[in-house]
Amino acid sequence: MDVFALTRELIDIESVSGNEGAVGEFLHRRLRDLGYDARLETVEPNRFNVYAVPPGQPRPEVFFSTHTDTVPPFFPSSEDEKCIYGRGACDAKGIIAAQIAAAEKLRRAGLGAGLLFVVGEERNSAGAKFANQHPAGGRFLINGEPTDNRLAIATKGAVRVEFFAEGRMAHSAYPELGESAIEKLLDVIERVRRIPLPRDEELGPATLNIGLIDGGRAPNVIPDHAHAELMYRTIGPTAELKRQIVAAAAPLVRIEWGLEVPFVRLRTLDGIPTMIAAFATDIPSLTNWGEPLLLGPGSIHVAHTPDEHIEKAELLAAVCLYAETARRLLST
Repeated sequence: MDVFALTRELIDIESVSGNEGAVGEFLHRRLRDLGYDARLETVEPNRFNVYAVPPGQPRPEVFFSTHTDTVPPFFPSSEDEKCIYGRGACDAKGIIAAQIAAAEKLRRAGLGAGLLFVVGEERNSAGAKFANQHPAGGRFLINGEPTDNRLAIATKGAVRVEFFAEGRMAHSAYPELGESAIEKLLDVIERVRRIPLPRDEELGPATLNIGLIDGGRAPNVIPDHAHAELMYRTIGPTAELKRQIVAAAAPLVRIEWGLEVPFVRLRTLDGIPTMIAAFATDIPSLTNWGEPLLLGPGSIHVAHTPDEHIEKAELLAAVCLYAETARRLLST
């Protein structure tokens, strides 16, 4: 199998979250051509999880899994001697290619590993949640995210929250006649930024990103609406944090809670370097698929960037690392 060619084929299929239909169908065809018992599982119209097992092994003890969706914007693949570039190169289409190659390597050695590729990880883990209602896994799930081929000892959690402020329009020359929704929102954001966030000696700090702000109608109109979306990366329980957010924001804005992913500690193996994943993953939504490990080629520091890429040497190393990790797990 040409891992580089497969990576580029996958990158060149646009699959921004919500538009994963074509890449799911491509993987289904490719895995059937390789002889796997593969099927598409419809999560939503034109959004498919891909499930595949070696022939005659309906329930392998180890599954490789990652996601087929990417963040926007899409840009196609390219390569040079050292790297493959393009949206999803490391997050996570190179990982898909490496996992398929590792499954093939194991199959040639008489060992079976399943494959589970899911939609929606970049937004709400819709595919993972669907798969968790239809488990077919065994003892272990090796989830793929860009960890520089190191095993994660933990992943941070995530909490999304949205603020909606309402005001009253007026001519901007007479602000006393209106009520600025944007000023309300700014006051709330400043209060929220002052909330102290916990820190763990091993895991580092919880963090806040103010990702989206919009509102208003024109520079000469007092704004009657404003909106913001924030994301916290958490390192433990969130009840106290959420209580403080509500206390800081109410009654100036309406609050809507979005995706919440818990913090998770993970299994490691002797001899494989480790790391802390400051990002969230599908692992908390795949609890019925076996004991999880988190491992994959590529750097999270270039994921979601205009320079997203994966080193070819690291991609090839991941094939061997995935296969060897599965062998060690199967021997336990």
